[in-house]
Amino acid sequence: MDMVGVGGHGKEGTPPALSREATAVDKDLDAGALFVLKSKGSWIHCGYHLTTSIVAPALLSLPYAFSLLGWVGGVVFLVVGALVTFYSYNLLSLVLEHHAQLGRRHLRFRDMAHDILGPRWGRYYVGPIQFLVCYGAVVGCTLLGGECLKTIYFLSNPQGTMKLYQFISIFGCLMLVLAQIPSFHDLRHINMVSLVLCLAYSVCATAGSIYIGHSSKGPEKDYSIKGSTDTKMFGVFNAIAIIATTYGNGIIPEIQATLAPPVKGKMFKGLCICYSVVAATFFSVAISGYWAFGNQSLGLILSNFIDNGRDLVPRWFIFMTNVFTILQLSAVAVVYLQPTNEVLEQVFADPSSAEFSARNVLPRLVARSLSVVAATTLAAMLPFFGDINSLIGAFGFIPLDFVMPVVFFNRTFRPGMRNPIFWLNTMIAVAFSAIGVIAAVAAVRQIALDAKTYKLFADV
Repeated sequence: MDMVGVGGHGKEGTPPALSREATAVDKDLDAGALFVLKSKGSWIHCGYHLTTSIVAPALLSLPYAFSLLGWVGGVVFLVVGALVTFYSYNLLSLVLEHHAQLGRRHLRFRDMAHDILGPRWGRYYVGPIQFLVCYGAVVGCTLLGGECLKTIYFLSNPQGTMKLYQFISIFGCLMLVLAQIPSFHDLRHINMVSLVLCLAYSVCATAGSIYIGHSSKGPEKDYSIKGSTDTKMFGVFNAIAIIATTYGNGIIPEIQATLAPPVKGKMFKGLCICYSVVAATFFSVAISGYWAFGNQSLGLILSNFIDNGRDLVPRWFIFMTNVFTILQLSAVAVVYLQPTNEVLEQVFADPSSAEFSARNVLPRLVARSLSVVAATTLAAMLPFFGDINSLIGAFGFIPLDFVMPVVFFNRTFRPGMRNPIFWLNTMIAVAFSAIGVIAAVAAVRQIALDAKTYKLFADV
């Protein structure tokens, strides 16, 4: 989509994008932008970052979402989620490119909201919600990493006595190391490996589901939606929140900030890489998992590979799949730490000193370590974080990834009311705002129903 044709802002005589963007990037940057959001990457690096932030082990919960929606609803919402998020992320990129060409390159989501909607939106709404979503993703990855480690442990030692919180702590130690990687751009090689890993465990999840579905070990296939009418209705919106969270990103501006100027067109190429992987993984895992296990699909499809202590696939296969998942979880968690790292650097680092001077290295080490320790402690204390994650998805990912991009686009380019893009964007904003509210109610209801089973540091 061409910004000139949509917004009417492209005119002859505009200074070259490179000179304007370079000026905007190099002028008066705070320590967070200077040290964490380095603008040095290429479009393929952007593709790696996008893939890690979207194609994460949360996709292994898609068969469970299908069990709440059924075949038709599951496929429809999975397709709608892909189309709307690809469209929304592209719009967000166009808005960022437009402001960069005007000499105001936005490096953070809250900067966009501040400039386009006003200072209160950036400071009191978008900024806090983005921080909650990203830090919640770190906590969720740490919890899931601990659960995968626990699975591997009990495969090797069925009589073992270690508890879940101990495995979460082990995963947290890995995160303590990875969190010290200085900048988002420095993660490009890790995220390249992450792309391969997400393909690997998705192939394993799909192959395992097909194997079990064709064997006599698998459960009897039942695709009916369980529960009362109220349960089914709220389940639909819980499933929508799960799918929204799976497609969620919340850090598009920060990823685009890692691109070396000029940024025009690079984000679209990165999105094409990412959504090629999305198509190969989301649909294969969701469809094969639901086909194999029907309404017995669990919150993490890998849990279905073990039935009452009985392995439904070879033990080495479960071990390998969990290893792939753990390794990619560490990459996903460190990507979603970047907004937190950027804020910490902004507060504690000195942009006038060298990045690796003692003045900046020591505060970075302490602040990032404390951030990881806090996330690990929360994950160990709240092992039922899946319920809370649905709430975060409804309150966070839906507004940030489905609503805000179309609002930013309409406010920036101001397409007329006769322009179909205006009405398409308005429909998306209204529809997903309503879905977000209802999904939040459904998530709160689920938390209330499960509250009696909650226990701090529970071994689930």
